[in-house]
Amino acid sequence: MRKRLTLISAVVLLTSCSPRDVLSRRLAADLIQLSDTFRSQQSLRVQTGIVSSKDYLAPETLVLQHHGWISAATTACPAGLAPPPCWDILLTPSGVETVRTLISEQEATKPTFAIPVARREMVAITGVSKQGSVAQVEFTWKWIPLNEIGAALYSSDQRYRSTVGFRDYDDGWRIIESGPSSNLPLEEALRTAELAE
Repeated sequence: MRKRLTLISAVVLLTSCSPRDVLSRRLAADLIQLSDTFRSQQSLRVQTGIVSSKDYLAPETLVLQHHGWISAATTACPAGLAPPPCWDILLTPSGVETVRTLISEQEATKPTFAIPVARREMVAITGVSKQGSVAQVEFTWKWIPLNEIGAALYSSDQRYRSTVGFRDYDDGWRIIESGPSSNLPLEEALRTAELAE
């Protein structure tokens, strides 16, 4: 009788749930944090030379100018660039020093270059709502600046709230990364994040 009970127990243990079969808050946090979409760094596209008023008045450009990393002077708009006035943007000596450590020499010679400025960090899973083989997970996250420019653009104190869809497959729960779905894919959830209170 004892051998039979041990054998039944062993069979039950071998056929029990995998760690991905139950969508816990911990599993949801792990899957979100490990996704390429969540881990991708935020980059700032910096353009020097002549730009339109629309590009010059972008909040990021104004932050760079406020910190003394770029300067701008009005100039005539070349054909096809509108609305006037246009602006000739240059990196200041301080801007050159700051940017030099953040991008390659080859990138620095281009009129448009991308600077990595921030990465996301999970704060908490705030709710899991399951209905059959689909679920919605609400979570809060924040930006972590990677450098001086990132710190000027992103506050690490500000929290964001997003809701993302999950689906239960034969091998366990997976995050919905993209594609048509009634649940929000992660890329869309991060893009449309709301400020958390």
